[in-house]
Amino acid sequence: MSEARGIAVLGICGSLRKGSYNMAALRTAIELKPPTMTIQIADISQFPLYNEDVRAQGFPPPVEIFRQQIKAADALLFACPEYNYSMSGVLKNAIDWASRPPDQPFAGKPAAIMGAGAGMAGTARAQSDLRRSFVFLDINPVNKPEVLIGQAQTKFDANGRLMDEAARGFIRDMLVALERWTRQVGRKN
Repeated sequence: MSEARGIAVLGICGSLRKGSYNMAALRTAIELKPPTMTIQIADISQFPLYNEDVRAQGFPPPVEIFRQQIKAADALLFACPEYNYSMSGVLKNAIDWASRPPDQPFAGKPAAIMGAGAGMAGTARAQSDLRRSFVFLDINPVNKPEVLIGQAQTKFDANGRLMDEAARGFIRDMLVALERWTRQVGRKN
């Protein structure tokens, strides 16, 4: 049996805040990833608000870069904050831009979701809404384990390091599941 090829994952954070717990969770994922996985973080901070008139003139350069990153990735990892019981406008805007024709790049991609929020439920409602979008986008999500980091303000230190061992374990397990799912769904051997 040949040695398994590595899995290239694109991390997408739905928060632009400098001290974002969700970006800190993505950095934790990079720290805890399996040895055969790489994680690159996309920059969605320069996207204009979605406007079909603008898209008709061509994709703005930051959006085109993002679309190419999605195409090149074997799998996606979403860090999904919760704003007003749903996913952030920043994340929805990035998805809306990237999903436009031609060649919608999300189709068939394996993906995992995690999220950190101040409330007790972490980002459960936002993740649910993101999963609904996955249906239309034809994304193949890992279902378990779920990574819902509730009361995030008590779980990260002042430097953004995730201190909660249970949450770190869930992230580690989710990444192992994402790697396995990517090999199964993406037939990447």
